[in-house]
Amino acid sequence: MPPKISAVLAPETFLKKRRDTAEQKAAKQAQKKEISKKRRATRAVIFKRAEKYLNEYNATEKAIVAQKRIARDTGSFYVPAETKVLFVIRIKGIMKIPPKPRKILQLLRLIQINNGVFVKVNQATKNMLTLVSPYVAFGEPNLKSVRELVYKRGFGKIKGQRIPLNDNLIIEEALSKFGVICMEDIIHEIFTCGPNFKEVNNFLWPFKLSNPTGGFATKKTLNFVEGGDSGNHEDKINKLIRKMN
Repeated sequence: MPPKISAVLAPETFLKKRRDTAEQKAAKQAQKKEISKKRRATRAVIFKRAEKYLNEYNATEKAIVAQKRIARDTGSFYVPAETKVLFVIRIKGIMKIPPKPRKILQLLRLIQINNGVFVKVNQATKNMLTLVSPYVAFGEPNLKSVRELVYKRGFGKIKGQRIPLNDNLIIEEALSKFGVICMEDIIHEIFTCGPNFKEVNNFLWPFKLSNPTGGFATKKTLNFVEGGDSGNHEDKINKLIRKMN
């Protein structure tokens, strides 16, 4: 008869490692299910918010058209509301910039050429833009420009790191305490200059734009009203954004 072979017991360390691996795998699966469940619930909320914002934008646009029509029919003038948000693009480098404008550019977070930021309009920012006008182009962004910038060039600032906004969970973790959980919330807060504009704008990393397609118009040092590119473009800034985005 062949000799009996006794069972060899596995080492305790091997068994412990196997148990730990199984527990970690189960924990990961549970976490994955929880995230998936949370995303489904959040997706429904995001859809409703996007629909609400769209209706709000359409209603505002219709109201403006109606006011213009009334003004035309009555022979009066329609004066649009003063813009609340400007988009500022740095178009000149560091050469031959005096210390005061250079400091203002740093405060505006326009550290590099072709950087762009949203700025809330108040007396302080008006004074700052007056001083740095030869080095920047700015104007009133429309909804299309805000949306394209956020979706195409949007990055968030998380623990000092530049993180792409490719998942709404990133936004939710950083801004949920302000009621902002998705890209459409960011767009709405920026475009309407909402109550949490400062927090949302500080969360957004300055937009890194490309050189404009076809180059700048003439000389960047000339003011826009003189046929150049610097200074206030008003609503024409949207054309420049398209060329640089």
